Amino acid sequence: MTEKKNNGANLGFESQLWAAADKLRGHMDASEYKHVVLGLIFLKYISDAFQAKYTQLEATKDTEYTDPEDRDEYSAANIFWVPKEARWAKLQASAKQPTIGKLIDDAMVVIEKENPTLKGVLPKDYARPALDKYRLGELIDIISKVGLGDDESRSKDILGRVYEYFLGRFAAAEGKGGGEFYTPQCVVKLLVRMIEPYKGRVYDPCCGSGGMFVQSERFVEERGGRLGDIAIYGQESNSTTWRLAMMNLAIRGLDANLGGQHADSFHNDLHKDLRADFILANPPFNMSDWGGERLREDARWKYGIPPVNNANYAWIQHFIHHLSPTGVAGFVMANGSMSTNTISEGEIRKNMIEADLVDCMIALPGQLFYTTQIPVCLWFVARNKKNGKFRNRRGHTLFIDARKLGTLVDRTHKDFSEAEIDKVAATYHAWRGEKDAGEYKDVPGFCKSASADEIKEHGYVLTPGRYVGAAEIEDDGIPFEEKMAELSATLYEQFAEADQLEATIKRNLEVLGYGE
Repeated sequence: MTEKKNNGANLGFESQLWAAADKLRGHMDASEYKHVVLGLIFLKYISDAFQAKYTQLEATKDTEYTDPEDRDEYSAANIFWVPKEARWAKLQASAKQPTIGKLIDDAMVVIEKENPTLKGVLPKDYARPALDKYRLGELIDIISKVGLGDDESRSKDILGRVYEYFLGRFAAAEGKGGGEFYTPQCVVKLLVRMIEPYKGRVYDPCCGSGGMFVQSERFVEERGGRLGDIAIYGQESNSTTWRLAMMNLAIRGLDANLGGQHADSFHNDLHKDLRADFILANPPFNMSDWGGERLREDARWKYGIPPVNNANYAWIQHFIHHLSPTGVAGFVMANGSMSTNTISEGEIRKNMIEADLVDCMIALPGQLFYTTQIPVCLWFVARNKKNGKFRNRRGHTLFIDARKLGTLVDRTHKDFSEAEIDKVAATYHAWRGEKDAGEYKDVPGFCKSASADEIKEHGYVLTPGRYVGAAEIEDDGIPFEEKMAELSATLYEQFAEADQLEATIKRNLEVLGYGE
């Protein structure tokens, strides 16, 4: 596998794993078999990590009196305790047995029992008749060849990279439903680079598989911070996706408060009193069945009551409600949210703009998401644009048109390069007046700092294209007459080639007996 954009794993064996996983599809769709595969990968990881520590303790038991069967040794090293009957070597030895499904289920049960933080998280339906046990054994054999939890693999975050690779492939295989648990990594990276969650409370009320949290922790560590500099809070309404998030965070040793259960953020807010320093989210687009008719009077609707047939502005106000006095939120929204005037949405947007909450708007190209081919946008909302952290930005909003960025990585999907992510984030940082970020300047066709009066003149529409204008066309110094002559010559050549092609086709038809 050739790495195209540094947007996922590039380890050499992902395609093998995927091919084996794909064989399981038989009588189940991707939404089912992703849990089969990711559950096994998780099991292999914690077993590898346990075995590496076990080997280390075994080697020093005579000199340092360590006990490889002492579970406290493992908890001290942030390693899950794996009972003998659940260790990978035992499962691998039984991979070709017809009872392998039940053995895996039993292993999952005992691991949850011995590790309370995993209670109710692991999949336990490998014994079901619909799951081909021969293919399951094949998958175990292939996963057995991959080191996931040993010291070297853990230092390289191999498991995390494989996890992200699989989440992306499952999202592609699931089509529209895939994006409910996976946001393209380049979009997550851009959101994180924009708001820079160095230290504080990070919240995602529709967290899917937890990718926003993983990228936030990675951002902190890459910049010299420590694991734990940010406190993670999240919520997810889908029970299987919530379990996926718990596994995704557990394999990285991230301590997160996901509410202890799956729940709907609108109707059962598990973090009612939370005021977050950073909010990162990709809520489901244009939800029509969010139960808005039961929430006509809610403290979160400070800027207007959202329509019952579309949850976009309910999500936006939910984010604002949970921001701290100096908090900032970055989230994905459908493009229609920038200009809609249906029912109460236009009035809500106007009230938010007049409250000076909208810090930055970014128009993205289409084909970035697995869920939809239509383009989406990024919103950045700041509680207080004059909070001392950056320059005073009151009365102004930054607009960035990134629709021309991105490159096709296959026939239907685009991706941002690292350089493109840096370009967009650096523009925002310069505009905010961050130290060492350079001087901000409007760039026609790309970015524009607009005043509140300008936004009012545009009817409170937040579409970046209305503000950035057209890109400047550079003068190449070639006289107009020369350009016209060159264009005419090119057109003449094309017409001549077309005449030749027509004559050739006519001759071939005559040879075949189809001539006039």
